[in-house]
Amino acid sequence: MRIWDLPPHVLCDKHLLAEHGELHAIWSILTKNKSGYSSHPEVKRWEGKLKALFLRHELQVKEIKKRGFQHKSPLDESFAVGRGKQDKLLNTLPEQRQLLYAKGCSCKV
Repeated sequence: MRIWDLPPHVLCDKHLLAEHGELHAIWSILTKNKSGYSSHPEVKRWEGKLKALFLRHELQVKEIKKRGFQHKSPLDESFAVGRGKQDKLLNTLPEQRQLLYAKGCSCKV
């Protein structure tokens, strides 16, 4: 489970769409108090930052549509509360670029 801290436009289709799915999972865990994966570090770092998670989703949606994919899973903005910026990273940005580079995909890192 991962939400990259890099701009969505650098992600290849596979990673962009996977991140989008994982963002929805995290959103569901945090807004519906689901217990599955609630202790995962990626979920924990978004606690109190649903506004930031919502804004990340909006960036994803913009990129998804730009690439010609359809988007049919909006988030309920009424839950977008808390901090509007994610300032806790699980990996530094250079580490994230390296992780993506090592995958051998077409991410622009």
